[in-house]
Amino acid sequence: MTTKKVGIDTDFITLGQFLKLAGVIQTGGMAKWFLSEHEVFINGEEDNRRGRKLREGDRVEISGDGVYEVVFGSEEETD
Repeated sequence: MTTKKVGIDTDFITLGQFLKLAGVIQTGGMAKWFLSEHEVFINGEEDNRRGRKLREGDRVEISGDGVYEVVFGSEEETD
């Protein structure tokens, strides 16, 4: 499975902001709905808090969508 790397330029990003940045949702307002309807795992643990702080190295798995890794800097895809 391909891991999509999502680059940030701050110390952390909230899960709601991350979903928008990764292109999973179109607007920040969709985050609450999305998290109530989809299973999201942060570093292997299910979490549905849109304010959850993600930091460099965190791994986000969204059922039916894919796996993402938070990186500092640019975005890329790896196997």
